[in-house]
Amino acid sequence: MIKEDIRFADSSVMEGMTSLSALFAAKAAGTNDRVIYEVRFDRAKKAKKAREFAFLSAKCAEMEIPLELVSAEEIDKLTVGNTHGGVIAICGERTLPRPTPEVLPAGGFLCLLEGIEDPYNFGYALRSLYAAGCDGVLLGERNWMTAAGVVARASAGASEALPLFAGDTMAAISAARAAGYTVACAGIRDAVSMYDAPLKKPILLVVGGEKRGISAAVAAEADVTVRIDYGRSFRGSLSAASAATVLGFEILRQNR
Repeated sequence: MIKEDIRFADSSVMEGMTSLSALFAAKAAGTNDRVIYEVRFDRAKKAKKAREFAFLSAKCAEMEIPLELVSAEEIDKLTVGNTHGGVIAICGERTLPRPTPEVLPAGGFLCLLEGIEDPYNFGYALRSLYAAGCDGVLLGERNWMTAAGVVARASAGASEALPLFAGDTMAAISAARAAGYTVACAGIRDAVSMYDAPLKKPILLVVGGEKRGISAAVAAEADVTVRIDYGRSFRGSLSAASAATVLGFEILRQNR
């Protein structure tokens, strides 16, 4: 298996200070229960990155996590990317609770992502949703959090900071409805421009992958189908990450 193909394999190795810092903060906030077994730091970078090493030393001591100095080759064998900066964390799996009316945030902005076929695109979508103020993301039973390290890197740590829920997609929509959420699906047929659509909280935004889109069963649950208006004639679809970005920030605008 070549290194780039590992992005599709299961991995809970967090790469780089951005991912680690987000995970530390999420654990402190109670958002994330992922166990950190060990942090490893490139011994050749200890002097050059003294401030980062001091921060990690303090955090690891506070959280009782072993911190080991290792070779660059050892780190490189465990990573997918090349931007880890010589620091990684060996982690366990994160618990993703099932979405029920009781556990979903009240009166917020949720997003359901369906059918995204690439962990990077998935991570980019989470990054934008986090920046737009999304309060939580609903995922299907099978999702890209099995490749958590890749997703964390692509999302600049947002995947570890966001509340995530996983379970049957239709049950998730039912739970959101029971919690008072309106369901808005991104789409084209019988759609309302996002500038005219009512996107006030509590709102559940549903975004599908650019190849398969939103399934017919999920689309049928929409209270409103929302269209992204283009600036010229264009028959293609935006990437899932781009669609989530545009619609997420329109929700932010409407709820200022």
